[in-house]
Order: sequence, then C-alpha cells, then structure tokens
Amino acid sequence: MRAGILHASRFVLLGGATALAFFAGGYFDEPRAWAGLVVWGLVAVGLLLEPRALPRSLGAWLAIGGLFAFGAFTLLSMLWAPIVGNAYHAGQIVFLYLGGLIASALLLRDPAAQRITVPALAAGALIVIGYGISERLLPGLLHFARSVSAQGRLEQPLTYWNAMGELAALGFVLSARVAGDSERAPALRATAAAACAPLGLGLYLSFSRGALFACVAGLVALVVLAPRRSQLEGLLIAVLAGALASAAAAPFRGVTSLAGPLGTRESQGAATLALLVLIAGFAAAASWWRSRHLADGGLRLPRHRGWIALGIICAGLALAIVIGSKETAGVPLSGGVSRFGTLQSNRYDYWSVAFRAFSAQPIHGVGAGGWSVWWLRYRPINDFAQDAHSLPLQTLAELGLVGILLLIAFFAGLALAARRAVRVSPVLAAGPVAGLVTYAAHAPLDWDWQMPAVTLVAIVLAGAVLALAERTPGSTEAVQSPLSARPRAPRARRGRVSRQLRDSS
Repeated sequence: MRAGILHASRFVLLGGATALAFFAGGYFDEPRAWAGLVVWGLVAVGLLLEPRALPRSLGAWLAIGGLFAFGAFTLLSMLWAPIVGNAYHAGQIVFLYLGGLIASALLLRDPAAQRITVPALAAGALIVIGYGISERLLPGLLHFARSVSAQGRLEQPLTYWNAMGELAALGFVLSARVAGDSERAPALRATAAAACAPLGLGLYLSFSRGALFACVAGLVALVVLAPRRSQLEGLLIAVLAGALASAAAAPFRGVTSLAGPLGTRESQGAATLALLVLIAGFAAAASWWRSRHLADGGLRLPRHRGWIALGIICAGLALAIVIGSKETAGVPLSGGVSRFGTLQSNRYDYWSVAFRAFSAQPIHGVGAGGWSVWWLRYRPINDFAQDAHSLPLQTLAELGLVGILLLIAFFAGLALAARRAVRVSPVLAAGPVAGLVTYAAHAPLDWDWQMPAVTLVAIVLAGAVLALAERTPGSTEAVQSPLSARPRAPRARRGRVSRQLRDSS
C-alpha cells in the first residue's frame, strides 16, 4: 500500500503541471488554489511516508528557506500594497511553488523516480504543445478560442504565446537530453528524438524570441553538463528535427498565423502534418540507428567550460537587451516570423516603470502586485499590462531590496544544490539542471512566475536536483528503471568480445 501511494503521488506530481495547463495555465485564482491544495497534500504524503528524504544540505535549506521567506515577505507587503488582493494572490503563487519544491524533494529521492522525471516532464510538454498545434494541422476538426492580441501565434491552452514558447523550449531541452543519454533504452531515445519535431514546431509557432534564446541557453548547458559524443549527436538530431518541422510549416500562413479560408487551412494543415510525421520518423530512425551501431565517447571541452557557458549566456542576454533598447519604435510588430528579425519590444517601457517604482521605495518596494498601478500612472505608451515581464525587475519594483535578496537566496540555493548534484551523478543531473538553465534564461524576459503550468515544471526539476544532491557520489549510477537500459556495444565490438570469451573458455 505504501508503494502504491508513493507511485500515485509521483504520478500526480509529474503530471500536475500538464493538467494545470488546460486551466489557462493556472493563471487564475481557482485552479491555482486547487493546485496549492494538491501540492501541500503531496508534501504531507512525503513527510509521512518518506521522512528520511527531507533535504538537509546547505543548498536545499537555502533554496527552501529563501523561497519561504520570499513568500512570507510577499504576504507581509499586503500592509503597504495599493491593492491588497493582488498582494495576497502573489503570495499564494509563491507558496504553491514552495509546496511543489518540498514535495518534489521528498518524493523524487528514489533513484528510479529520478530516472523517470525528465522523460515524464518532457512528455507533459509534448502533450500541451501537441494540443496547441493540433487545430492548425486539423482545422476542419478542431477549433480553439483565440485572442486578438495573439495575432495568430500559438497560445492555447495556456492562453499566452510566450508561455507556450517557454514550455516548448523546456520540453525540447529535456527531450534532447533523453535522446542523447546513452544509458536510456534505444526505443525511449528514438521517441524523445521524434518528439523534438512537434516541440520545435511549437517553439517556432509561438514566435517568442525570448523562448528561442532560452532554448539555446538550455542546449548549451546540456553540452557542458553531459560532454559525451552521444549527447552531442542526440542534440544535433533534435535540432535538425525541430528546424525541419519549422521549415515545413513556414510557407503556410494557415498554419503559422491561422489565416485564410477553411479549405486552404485544411490543405495546408494536412501537408504540414504529413511532413511532420515524416520528420519525426526520420529523427526516431536516426536516433535508433545511432544508439544501436555507434560507440560513445567523451568530448574534449575547456576546463572551465561551465563558467564559459554561463558568461556566453549572460553576455548574449545583456547584448540583446542593450541593442533592443536602442531600437526605435517603428510600426507595430506583427505576430509572424518578422519578429525574429528585430529586438523591438514594449518591455523596455515596462522595465523603466519598474525602475521608477523601485527608486520610490527601494527597501521594501511598492507592494506585491503594485507594479500594475504604477504602470497605469506612468506608462509612456497606451498599452495594457499587469506584469513587468521580468521576474527580477518586478521583484525590485514590488518588494525592493529585501525581496530581491530573498529571491537571490532561493536561486543561490538551487545553484549550490545543482553543483552538488552534478558531482553526485552527472548522468541524472544533466537534464534537470539544463531545464533549470532554460527557465532561468527566460524568467528575466517575461512573466513565467505568474504562469504556474510553466514554472511548476522548473520547480519539479529543482526538487529533483535537491533530492539528487542529498545522495552520496556514485550511489545512483547503477540504478536501472523500466525506462533505462544498459548501453549496448556496437555489433562488431560485441562479436569480438564474444569470440574473446569463447577463446578464453
């Protein structure tokens, strides 16, 4: 009975973000409240059935303690926030994530559970993205709600295109990890490679520049964390599948922007679907052949490759922000592929108002949820917005230096735990840490924090990292699960080994 309850709890934990995605991503109060009840119920199950799994390392307590203090200070800001209800709901979000973090750290301590975490979360992202693109491929059968502001970009079921892009990026990076993991079964690796085709198409159809940058950052981290030939080749197959799927859809405006009469969209959707199936099949076949016939080996990377990759990611982000802030606002941006040719955005106006609010109350901020009030007062453009489209800048504006220090403590704890987890088991840690890098690269550019269906994926990955960091080095490497298999040698080498054993006997 204990094992059954734990298996069911892990299933709910790993599938919760996927289920929440179909309730507008958990953005509104009621589904978010239910999600909070579920995750804290999972915490109770973990404490009762897995009490020894409670994290004890410095990184874990810094992350958990930092997030708890961040949530408590968010609720405390109700005393000075301009809208008390907004501050309360902001605190509710933080405690939802705190429960998810603790539940993940408790329930994912088991090595077999850690083995299925990355494939399960990647599958969840595939379900959501597959649902979103289905109406474009089968417009005669499926039709979803649309918003005018989306301009044809991929928005359902999360209802926000940049969030869909970020979820696609997370799923793509996690799938690329599975496709390149030589310790996985060849069939699972082939399936993960095939999944990169629809995930890459979903990333393209969101036309989210920030999500594309986050995906690249996650892939760079993946190569650094798993410097193996199999990982690089799996990543290349994944990128090729995603690029080909995007290129297949690019000429069809009925697919990319939902434009044109129904008959045209049906024919274009059918053509794209056929090409997508062929590309996914090609990726699966290439991954299968590679895992069955080619030997693995290490990659020679610079000694300080981690710091170099971090510097490249941060420099790229800073350069894009600086260049984009200098672009003059011309005609309004369309919702199509032309967005990839410019860095123009309204975000710079959002951020200027955030700095203005911070300068007015630098210690404790203007109160959680208060940025939206300041935007209505001081906005330089006639644009509706409720969030500053940047987690650190919105924190500075609403919670001041105290809030940003608590947020830094949370991420610093995750960084310490990730460093420890990579030392304990680089094989198991590579996927979760690369996924966290993907999320962290996008959080300064959008309001992922207010979209639980996206952030909970990162939170579960963070909990898995905390759990892995608690183990002793080498204790997880030999663990096999139904989704893993011992890597097989190439046929020629297997034959040679067999002859040597026969001769020696």
